[in-house]
Parts: sequence; structure tokens; C-alpha cells
Amino acid sequence: MKITVVGTGYVGLVSGACLADVGNDVLCLDVDPAKIRILEDGGIPIHEPGLLEIVRRNVDAGRLFFTTDAEYAARHGTVQFIAVGTPPDEDGSADLKYVLAAARNIGKHMDDYRVVVNKSTVPVGTGDRVREAIVAELAAREAGFPFSVVSNPEFLKEGAAVDDFMRPDRIIVGAGDERAIDLMRELYGPFQRNREKMLVMDVRSAELTKYAANAMLATRISFMNELANLAETLGADIELVRQGIGSDPRIGWHFLYAGCGYGGSCFPKDVKALINTGNERGHDLLILNAVEAANEAQKLRLVDKVVARFGEDLSGRHFGLWGLAFKPNTDDMRDAPSRIIVAELLRRGATVVAYDPVAMDEARRIFGDEPRLAYAERPMEVLEGADALIIVTEWKEFRSPDFIRIKQMLRHAVVFDGRNMYEPSVMARVGLEYYGIGRR
Repeated sequence: MKITVVGTGYVGLVSGACLADVGNDVLCLDVDPAKIRILEDGGIPIHEPGLLEIVRRNVDAGRLFFTTDAEYAARHGTVQFIAVGTPPDEDGSADLKYVLAAARNIGKHMDDYRVVVNKSTVPVGTGDRVREAIVAELAAREAGFPFSVVSNPEFLKEGAAVDDFMRPDRIIVGAGDERAIDLMRELYGPFQRNREKMLVMDVRSAELTKYAANAMLATRISFMNELANLAETLGADIELVRQGIGSDPRIGWHFLYAGCGYGGSCFPKDVKALINTGNERGHDLLILNAVEAANEAQKLRLVDKVVARFGEDLSGRHFGLWGLAFKPNTDDMRDAPSRIIVAELLRRGATVVAYDPVAMDEARRIFGDEPRLAYAERPMEVLEGADALIIVTEWKEFRSPDFIRIKQMLRHAVVFDGRNMYEPSVMARVGLEYYGIGRR
């Protein structure tokens, strides 16, 4: 099948590469020439485990191509995936200018039947707006090519996106005609050989399903963070509470870990967008407003602990920080708790030296030439002369460090753990003063 993917970010590039890997002829379009140059030179513009190998393999096999030519892209694929960004507007709503621009380009240049697939996370009703944009362009050309608009939201976890695409737990398809549904079944056939995973519904329900899924996961995180903060005041241990409620099959284990807040390109943006959608229609989504407020407060929880230990004025204090990305296995720092934590430490007069396996270049771009923020090449280097260690991202390489060496290198044997990576009893045994989130 000939496929065009508009956008080479996390969703577009992963989708295009994986679709090519099962034998399709895939053309990826991006308006950013720098991204296309990186891809044509054998690299990828994002960090995603396993993706580089798939991209190179399919480029070498002649199944995966890249272009900045919108006309060429619109004429290439029978299936046209729109996988561009939907950044939040000032009011929190999703900005659809890139989605609608992609739709207009398809309408302007398509020369046969097309299935236009919204892969981007978009508000309910976007399918109608995409259809209207294409109809307007076809009318301007006095062209009568048929087309279908489909909602096919992605459920890819950054850091595990390739595996999520190749082995999906469900494939949501929102469509209103059998021709498009049949093409989507054919397209996704290789990814559901052992069982039927495709759930077909109307377009608006598919659009809402994506937001509902992310909002539910964000709710679980904020709920556990709220309970963790309460556990500290009650003398309880949130890890034991997690085990107690996670063993209930109605609740389950996923997304029940307390920490210093969620971030990334999905949860913060999608929660805001869903709240905005409710406001536009007169529905005040009370739970999601609380989820967002709790998460913003949680990002300062570690700083509150630092202040309680070292005082309001942190001038002259120096801290080592492990982890900058919002989660492991990515260099994404969009809405990352580290951004709030570092900024607040600097505002209070402290200096910080940080280490992250892949996100330090992104941090340099975000923080610029901040003189009181430095970066280390190795994790243990951040401990030299530091008053305390602050852990923000749960990278694997932080799981089993040399605690005795940490104690020896720090000026004060203090660890603030924003991801509850260590057992308090172990830390006490080696003589480290340990502050987790909701741990006793």
C-alpha cells in the first residue's frame, strides 16, 4: 500500500517507519528542511529506542522516503496520515493550524481517492473541520475526487513507541464508510495477526477516546501524588498503599507510582485541551481541573523538601541533579518537572549541576547560557561539592548506584528522590538522609 505521513515527530516518524517495516511504500513529509536532511543523512531528529535501526533498514530497502514537497506527498499515498503537532493555545485549547494546513495541502494536490487519517491528537469535531478544508480546496480546483476522513489516534509511549506500534493492545478507527474501514483493516492486518485488535466507531467517539485515555492516566498519577502527600502527614508509606490497592484487579498496577509530577508532550496538553473543550460547551470538568492543579503543585514538592531541609534562601547551596527528561528513554523535556525544579532552585540562589543520559542538549537549548547551571558527563560527577542529590527522572542507570560513594562525595549525606527509586531502610542503613515522595 502507498502511504504518506505528514509530520516526522514522534508519532509520524514511528508510524511511517513501522508501516514501511511490514512492506508498505511510505513517504514522510515535513515542512522543516533540517529534519528531512537529518533523515536523508541516516539520522533521526528525535531519541526513541530502536527507531534509528528501523528507519535505516527501510530506507536501505527502498520502502521509506522523505520529502518537503507537499504536492508530491499528496499524490503519493492512497492513505494520508496527518501526524503534525497540536500545541496548546493560550487558553489551553489545541492549536489546529498545522492539522488544517496539512488537510488543505491534501485537497489542493490529491489526484485520486484518498483516506485522510487524523493521527494527531485533536479535539472532538476536528474530523469535520478537516473534511471542510479538503472540500473547499477541491471546490476551488473544480475537482471531484472522492475521499474519506478517519480518526486513528495513537497510543504510543515515548521510550517504547516502536514496540507499542508493532504490538498494539488496541487500534481505534473512527470512520463512517466501509471503503475507508476496509482499507484500514488491510493496513493494520500485519499488526493483529494473533487476534482482532481494531475497534471501529464513529469519528467523534474515536477523537474523544484518545483524550479520555490520557486524562484517565493523568488522573491516576495525580491521585497517587495527592495520597502520597497525605501519607507523609499521617506517617503512612505510599509504597505499601500502592501494593494494597494495586492488587485489586479493578484498580490494577499501572500509573500508580507517586512522584514529582507528570510532563511530556501528551498528558499536560491533552488534559488542558479536554478542560477547554468542556468549558466551550458549558461543562466544568471538576476532576480534570483538580488533576491539573495537583500536578502543577507536585512539581514543586521536591523543592519544598529541599527548602524544609536547607532553608528558604539557598544562596551558596549547590545541588546535583539526576534526570532532566520528563521520563526515561527520551530526550523530551516538554512540561518536564525538571524545568520547574531547576528554575526554582536557581531563583532561590542555588547552583545546580545536572546529568541526563540523552536530554542535556535539550536542557542547554531550554535554559540557554545560565551561569549557575552546569552539566556533567557522568552521573557521579554531579556529586562533587554538592550539598545534596536530587533525583527527577528514573533512568535505569540510577537504580543501583554506589550508595557508600554517594555518601562520601556529598557535602551533606542527603538525597531527595522524586521517583521513589530507593528503599528508605536501605538508605538509612548506609547513613544517607533520604526524602522520597510519601515514603516513611
